[in-house]
Amino acid sequence: MGEMKSMQMGVIGALFLSVASSVSIVICNKALMTNLGFPFATTLTSWHLMVTYCTLHVAYRLNFFENKPIDTKTVVLFGLLNGISIGLLNLSLGFNSIGFYQMTKLAIIPFTVLLETFFLNKKFSQKIKFSLFLLLVGVGIASITDLQLNFVGSVLSLLAIATTCVGQILTNTIQKKLNVTSTQLLYQSAPFQAAILFVSGPFVDKYLTHLNVFSFQYSPIVVGFITLSCLIAVSVNFSTFLVIGKTSPVTYQVLGHLKTCLVLAFGYTLLHDPFTPRNIAGILIAVLGMLLYSYFCSVASKSKQGSSESAFIVHITPTTIKTYKISKVSMTY
Repeated sequence: MGEMKSMQMGVIGALFLSVASSVSIVICNKALMTNLGFPFATTLTSWHLMVTYCTLHVAYRLNFFENKPIDTKTVVLFGLLNGISIGLLNLSLGFNSIGFYQMTKLAIIPFTVLLETFFLNKKFSQKIKFSLFLLLVGVGIASITDLQLNFVGSVLSLLAIATTCVGQILTNTIQKKLNVTSTQLLYQSAPFQAAILFVSGPFVDKYLTHLNVFSFQYSPIVVGFITLSCLIAVSVNFSTFLVIGKTSPVTYQVLGHLKTCLVLAFGYTLLHDPFTPRNIAGILIAVLGMLLYSYFCSVASKSKQGSSESAFIVHITPTTIKTYKISKVSMTY
């Protein structure tokens, strides 16, 4: 019981850290890109990952965590896939309207559900599917303003959805199958994610912004905000791997849409961004979807826990002591 409570507290802590750090970095990057005119999102992400790796390397050298070796091919492919997905999402935003880009992000949840259902045999109840549908409708109402389609943008969006879903599913699967922590996986994969974005970032950013990141005038305040953004990114990257490892890729995406609603609300209350009754209605519907999703997941988890406990009780009855011994061995693996 105490172990279960400790696990629940760990999940809550991971969720809180993810929300707090993600909202903070959005605020920081909004100031950096909008107010200070630094538009190089892909290159900035590569710096985020490099600082994350350096921070984790210092933590490793100070014995804050143990480094568990992972198959090199697995780590390289995983790191490159995640790096490519970030680049594709940025390209998708560049080739599509903001409304279509938001649709791309919304499509990640149903696509992830499909992949996990068909390839991992994971079951999603009708109630959970309904709560996810409600969430997507709410976020769509709150954030989507225009939809403009074009062929190249649509292809990039499909590739971004596919790579993001597969990357997040692998984040969860690798941690569980290879019994590694989120810190160990991030530490080993971050250099490869950073490398592909560091090489491709300046070209992607130049294509999207028609500006050169190397000829930008770096004032002290710009450098200060870039440094702050990189430091917050350490927490964002760590909490992303932590949340996906402790929960699931779908739960992480649900959390991502909660962040969207919080950022919209923040923009209205503190930055006085335009806000309409449609935005308010969308956020309320999305929050209702999130609450239902959390409730249905909690009920399903308790139901699964209860059924496993009752099965355990059956095994220890005196008349089935042999069956219990066999089951006990099989449960270890």
